[in-house]
Amino acid sequence: MDRARIHEGIRRMRFTDILGRSERAELSQMEAAELLGISERTFRRWRDRHRDAGPAGLDDRRLAPSLRRAPVAEIERMLGLYRDLYRGFTVKHFREQLGKRHNYALGYTVTEVHLHRAGLVQAAKKRSAHRKKRPRRPMVGMMLHRMPRRMPRLRTRTKRTDHELHKPDRLTSTAFPWNDSYHAAVSIL
Repeated sequence: MDRARIHEGIRRMRFTDILGRSERAELSQMEAAELLGISERTFRRWRDRHRDAGPAGLDDRRLAPSLRRAPVAEIERMLGLYRDLYRGFTVKHFREQLGKRHNYALGYTVTEVHLHRAGLVQAAKKRSAHRKKRPRRPMVGMMLHRMPRRMPRLRTRTKRTDHELHKPDRLTSTAFPWNDSYHAAVSIL
């Protein structure tokens, strides 16, 4: 028995116990919902489902197969048509032809998923990112980051401290005490 089924059984036992206490007027609906950790509206829904369908009404419907699942016969028919008549078609073109010529009503995604599972169509290669991450080009006005103390200090033409060297000049908005280009600063290094 898997974990979800165990939790479902525990939830069902707790609910029937608390529902009984609520029906005997030992608990209000709000207190019962609070004990279960659900909203009052959810408690009323569960109560109504329990009343209508019995303990089976409390089953976790997420664990059951979907009622909207595609019929197996239709999937087999679609796979057979692809193998016999439409081998080599793209999923999109194949789906269009099925709709026009064979009264096929299932959607594109269902068709694609089952063709991939059957190994009849290969998934497209993953494309690279549209924008490549590149280091930014140095520009005049970029901030220089302060280097750790272990690094040798930059030698400048004027007597300034490291702190002053890395402050931007407010008038020219450059990161250098002299109003030259970035290459002038790099040439010092």
